[in-house]
Amino acid sequence: MNVEKIMSKTVVTVEMDDSLSVVKDIFDNAHFHHLLVVESEKLFGVISDRDLLKALSPYIGTASETERDAATLNKKAHQIMTRKPVVVGQSAGIYDAIEIFNNHNISCIPVVDDEFKPVGIISWRDILKKFEAMEVSNKN
Repeated sequence: MNVEKIMSKTVVTVEMDDSLSVVKDIFDNAHFHHLLVVESEKLFGVISDRDLLKALSPYIGTASETERDAATLNKKAHQIMTRKPVVVGQSAGIYDAIEIFNNHNISCIPVVDDEFKPVGIISWRDILKKFEAMEVSNKN
């Protein structure tokens, strides 16, 4: 089975020079944990919600927030992204993705086309859900 069958096809991207304020707004209003960073529609990096939390001051939005804390929202996406992310093509198998997860300390794998444009994203949760569904169908 190919990753294309289980990947999330809704890909949310930001540009390299988008501010962390934009990134924060997306994560605050979404139910996913990774954004893909593109330039001219090609993939250049990945930002996780954890990357964002590490980059922002913990005082943002609190009574203790200072000007310096708020300034962390002006950083750019390219400053905190993971560069040269590990990727797979649409035809890669699920076991190829599992091998990548086992060999790299990552929680998602962008799926790209031949021009390195993101067409999807797969997480280890997507794989677990697929195996769980297969297990349930085998029991019936």
